[in-house]
Amino acid sequence: MFAKLFSLCLAIMYAITPYAAPSTETPIDVLDESSVKLTFAALADPQVSNYMFERERVMHGAGDDLANSSVDIDALLIAGDIAENGLQCEFDTVASHISDAPVSHYIMATGNHDMRLRAYKQSTKRFCNFTNGLNETAGSDLTIDKVRYSYEVNGYTFIVMGTDKTEMEEAYISPEQLEWLDETLDKASGKKPVFVVLHQILKDTHGLPLTWGSGKNEKAGSVGEQSDDIKAILNKYKNVILITGHMHTGFGQYTYQKVDNFHSINLPSLCIDNKDGDYNGPGIGYMVEVYSDKVVFRARDFDDGCYVPDYDLTIELTK
Repeated sequence: MFAKLFSLCLAIMYAITPYAAPSTETPIDVLDESSVKLTFAALADPQVSNYMFERERVMHGAGDDLANSSVDIDALLIAGDIAENGLQCEFDTVASHISDAPVSHYIMATGNHDMRLRAYKQSTKRFCNFTNGLNETAGSDLTIDKVRYSYEVNGYTFIVMGTDKTEMEEAYISPEQLEWLDETLDKASGKKPVFVVLHQILKDTHGLPLTWGSGKNEKAGSVGEQSDDIKAILNKYKNVILITGHMHTGFGQYTYQKVDNFHSINLPSLCIDNKDGDYNGPGIGYMVEVYSDKVVFRARDFDDGCYVPDYDLTIELTK
């Protein structure tokens, strides 16, 4: 009954605001197809909702842009807040728009919106089923049974972190997960980049706490109590790239920050208007290309179907 009502609401929404597909004139491609080692899309915070229908329209456009890619994509990464309220119908909607993309692996991370309104075990099971279903459809062997996991694509390691208990805005990263992060980085780090995915950012980075709207609480907007512990672990290793979301900050001065020894990328919201940047519209994220000596983050408007090269980032790797 609920699913039928949701479908009816979507039909009404589309009748009122007709869907406009992204342009196909500049499809997703790679700069150097002969040398690229890994390609992946890096998105965050779709927060698809069963009552805020404009977000679903943007998700539809991004899915079509991915499907129109002129090259195969090794992975699609979403750095949390996939669903506004962690509802099954919201996860199903996201899956319906990205499951037919030419993607080999789906690297999904949880955000506070995915986990905060239900029992932890229930939310974890729903998220794992969503991630496993996408990967099964893609023919990937990636299967998970918890919100933290690591996975290797083309010889490059993705380390996905997630809260170990229900929290409203922050995350709780247990001592066990911190130890696991350290051990996994120790095995994976070296000349190749390692991508650590965590929904919330570290404190005092990317403009915090001011970009969260709070100048008093130094932890506001961050991952929380374990921020310093995570930072200390990441700093032990070279060529670590932390990928986060949560802030809904557009392309601009707060997107990239070198934090001592590691690199930190804060992704904009995919389906919500962003703030504090120079390019704040919805539908934005990165196509990432990994080469032997560098990682290139190519800014893209997935809703319009075009690159935004003014906001590209290149990270040179340490040998």
